[in-house]
Amino acid sequence: MTTPGGVEISLQNLSREFTEGTRQHRVLDRVSAEFRRGETVAIRGRSGSGKSTLLNLVGGIDAPDDGQVIVAGIDITQLSERDRTLFRRRHIGFVYQAFNLVPTLTVADNIRLVLELNEVPAPQIAPRIEMLLEAVGLSDRDGSYPDVLSGGEQQRVAIARALSHRPAVLLADEPTGNLDDASAEDVLRLLDTLVRQAGGTMLVATHSARVASFCDRVLELHNGKFTSTPGEPAAT
Repeated sequence: MTTPGGVEISLQNLSREFTEGTRQHRVLDRVSAEFRRGETVAIRGRSGSGKSTLLNLVGGIDAPDDGQVIVAGIDITQLSERDRTLFRRRHIGFVYQAFNLVPTLTVADNIRLVLELNEVPAPQIAPRIEMLLEAVGLSDRDGSYPDVLSGGEQQRVAIARALSHRPAVLLADEPTGNLDDASAEDVLRLLDTLVRQAGGTMLVATHSARVASFCDRVLELHNGKFTSTPGEPAAT
């Protein structure tokens, strides 16, 4: 178990390549960094710089070609695909640009699905859903379907779902990319508040300076490497 303020995520000489036609493209090149429990960090870089790849490696969705990813003291690069899936389900939450809500499920059932997958005891599920929807300001939309919600409302549901199983790590990939400025600002403040209240660690992949300004520090990905000092404070 990671102690408060201790290292929650450790990346050690992480590399990942992809084949593009007849060429090998190294997206991440021996990347190393540490992220402490309770901090939020922006991973900035232009499109194709490797931001999403990095989050997928931290989340155990993908495996590196070389190096280690250690989350909450567990080297997930040594886990089988099944065990990585179980680890991800229990310890990591995801928020995506595209919301990724299940369209055939109500708001409440989108959250319930995650809780049931994590084997939360049945008597605890309804009260937790109620608490989460109240936290994101959607108490009155529990029976609504995603297609009748605005983009900002859908992203708030996605945030509630991502935090429902109380993950140690939240990974947000361009979380405001599909939102107008006003909705984006609301979502950013909500995400920042809820993650900090939970004491979790959040990595945010973004190209936006505004999104990065909500984070404790900023790392820039360029040519497969971090170009900022890992301890450098976020730009204002």
